[in-house]
Amino acid sequence: MPTSDLLQTIAEIIFLVFVAATFFGAAVAVTTRRLIRSVAGLALCLMGVAGLYYFLSSPFLAFMQILIYVGAVCVTLVFAIMLAERSYRAQEVKKGPLVLALGTLGGSVFTATLLATSMTARWSDIPLKQADGSLERIGQSLLSTYSMSFELISVVLLVAMVGALVLAREGRDRQ
Repeated sequence: MPTSDLLQTIAEIIFLVFVAATFFGAAVAVTTRRLIRSVAGLALCLMGVAGLYYFLSSPFLAFMQILIYVGAVCVTLVFAIMLAERSYRAQEVKKGPLVLALGTLGGSVFTATLLATSMTARWSDIPLKQADGSLERIGQSLLSTYSMSFELISVVLLVAMVGALVLAREGRDRQ
């Protein structure tokens, strides 16, 4: 087996590992009843997405995915779960045979539509432009092409911080 074929096979295996981690983490996040396990599944899913970013030659986005989503969001969710009051009880949702049948029917229709579309579509070989995932190019895009989005995200983060401070103050006043 030539070296290039071996490297291609290894790259395909790594890609499949990242995809499997993403799907498995997402499945755990939405199916488990325990919140900590759900957050762990979310973290695994987000790590898989970061691996896919790295696989797509964008190490900066992969690092930001790990730093922001896995490092900050998941840790914040864990603290919120640990510090939340346990005064409420989750009510059991009753799932009857009708809900199961409708879910199965909807999933089957979606899968059939997806398969039919992918089999009948005319896929053309479009030459892919190599993405420039360099930090300099991302900075230029944020401050030129996506400047409005960048500013809106800044305002949303500011509102979230002010809201967190207000909620923390209200919690302190209750005690």
